[in-house]
Amino acid sequence: MDAKNIQFTKIEILIAKYLFKHYKDRYNARQLAGALDINHAHANKLCNILSDKQLLVKEEIGNSRYFSYNYGDNFAIKFIEYLLSLEEREFPKWLVVLSHSLKRFAPHIKLGLVFGSSVKTENFNDIDVLLVYDNKVSSEIKKIKEEIRKSELMEKPIRYMDMLEKDLLSNKDDRVFYSIMSENIIFHNPEKYVDVIKCLK
Repeated sequence: MDAKNIQFTKIEILIAKYLFKHYKDRYNARQLAGALDINHAHANKLCNILSDKQLLVKEEIGNSRYFSYNYGDNFAIKFIEYLLSLEEREFPKWLVVLSHSLKRFAPHIKLGLVFGSSVKTENFNDIDVLLVYDNKVSSEIKKIKEEIRKSELMEKPIRYMDMLEKDLLSNKDDRVFYSIMSENIIFHNPEKYVDVIKCLK
């Protein structure tokens, strides 16, 4: 990739992140436009531009053209790591307090993300949080959870899903797990998330 190809629009970034996270699927422009609520012709144009920039892989099947993320390109991987590192600052306004509270886990966990309805809408019943860590820090994790609960800063309950790193790969064929890994906001260690997605892929 040369320097003139480095600029990206907000929608191009949205498409790149969406396709990276939906690692099991490939999309044609119409499907992608529906998923992201954007114009079909515009989605098609941008996917072709991203393919030219080597972020996406284009595949012709019959009369359809499908796109997926370019997991094999070093620049594409470095680029998505950078984009995902910004997610911590992009929490929806209704989860800003949560984002601040979750920072307490950072010294102890390998990966942290928020998933479920709370990342999509203000009208949610509870907050789903995935924490990946080693058993040896279980007591510290438990203590932080209790401190967050006692602070009562969050009006809705937090539901934690605790996993070991090895459990991530053993759940690769589980549809619920795929939903968690593809529809989320990362609050800790996007580089680990990228590594995991590459392994799951």
